[in-house]
Formats: sequence, C-alpha cells, structure tokens
Amino acid sequence: MPSFVDIGVNLTHSSFSHDQQSVIDAARAAGVRAMIVTGADLQSSHTASALAAAGRGVLWSTAGVHPHHAASLRAADDQAFLELLELPVVVAVGECGLDYFRDLSPRPEQRAAFERQLGWAKACGKPVFLHQRDAHADFLAMLREHGPALPGGVAHCFTGGRQELEDYLELGLHIGVAGWVCDERRGQQLREAVPHIPLPRLLIETDAPYLQPRDLSPRPGNRRNEPRYLPHIAGVLAGLRSESLEELATWTCANACRLFGISAA
Repeated sequence: MPSFVDIGVNLTHSSFSHDQQSVIDAARAAGVRAMIVTGADLQSSHTASALAAAGRGVLWSTAGVHPHHAASLRAADDQAFLELLELPVVVAVGECGLDYFRDLSPRPEQRAAFERQLGWAKACGKPVFLHQRDAHADFLAMLREHGPALPGGVAHCFTGGRQELEDYLELGLHIGVAGWVCDERRGQQLREAVPHIPLPRLLIETDAPYLQPRDLSPRPGNRRNEPRYLPHIAGVLAGLRSESLEELATWTCANACRLFGISAA
C-alpha cells in the first residue's frame, strides 16, 4: 500500500470531537502515515500542538493565525506563538495569509497579522503554511518582499490557475492540492494547472473536515471530509498528471517530510 502524508487536517474542529481517534485510525489504515494538524488562532494552535504531542510520530501541527482571525491577534501573543514554534511537533507557521473573499477581519489587520507571521517564520526557521483567497496581488507582493529570507512554504489548498501557479513556483513555494481537484464543476482551472506542478514541489492534503471530494463513490452519509479520503484525492491527481499512484505517493510523502522536517513511519 502506498504511503501518504496529509499536510492539512483540522482535527481540532468540533465535528471530530466525538470520534477523533477513530478518524486517525481510519486514516492510518488507508495508508496515511502522517498528518499535520492545522492551527488557526492561539487557542487552536495550543490544542493542535497538544494533540500532535500525543500522536506518537503520526501527528504534527502548525501554529499561527488564519486571516479570518487576524483581528484577534494581540501584540502580547507573539511570545506565546514563538514558544509554540520552538516545540519539535510544531512544524510550520500558519495557517496564515490573506482572505479577501469573506473579509472576516479588516484587510489592514489581515496584512498586519500576515506580516508578523512572516517574521515569526524567519525567526524560528520553519516554513509557512499559507492561505490565500481573492487576494493574490497583495499576497504575492508581501511574499516577494520576504521570500528570500523565508525557510520555505506551501500554498495550502491551492485552487488557482496556471498564472497563480507560476507566480508561486517562482517564489519557491510548494503547492498543496486538496479535494477541490475532484470537482469538475468548480475545479476546472485547477485541473488544467496541476499537470504543470513539478513533482518535487507537489503536496497533498484533505483540509478535513472541509472540501470532501465530490466524486467519492459510494457517497458518505455526511459531508464531513476525513484524512482517510486522501488516497482518493491522490488517485484523481495522479490521473490528471498521467502518473502512477505509487509514484505520486512516493514523491509527495518525501516532499512533505523534507519541507516540514517530519517522518512518515
């Protein structure tokens, strides 16, 4: 069975509160050898790191502030985040970036929070786990300013087209592909772009519990996405790229381990 790494799982989400361990066990049985639990604010970053610490080499985590929560970031929080980022199980800064689609935090505050987190990444030497929606120009400008000093990063849950892809590749970013690629209605520009992602830059993720693959068969009884569906996403992606599932799994697993400094036993 091929081995996979899910680089983005929101296991602290309330939908997993009643069966979290069963979800982890099902993913492992499907070949998902490691999962990175996403932090979205200070509280969830603490919870994610504690979950990762108890995960015995299966779980890792990120620590950061999602743009939706940018307005909640206080100056006093910097030290708390930097202490979290010193933990071996915390492997990236984020989820951080800009989201002008929902604008749940004012745009100036989003940019200020993103700026601070890019600084954290440079200070701790860990890559950035990036979110961008409808904010490509500002996002790209900020990354270009900081890019040479950043220790790597991934455009998480990439849904863009060829030009956005080329912009991110030029910056040296990895590209994270999730279940959006399984939706022939909304994901067409992504499906056209994914063959152009170099194998050494490709990563895969579920972003569970969000973005359940639309083409799962049989359809699950609920809309919750789970990390056990990662091999399905990988299979769709491999087909679009004319690669074998085994080759894609080998590369994406190695890429994740290299970028985040983790193991996938």
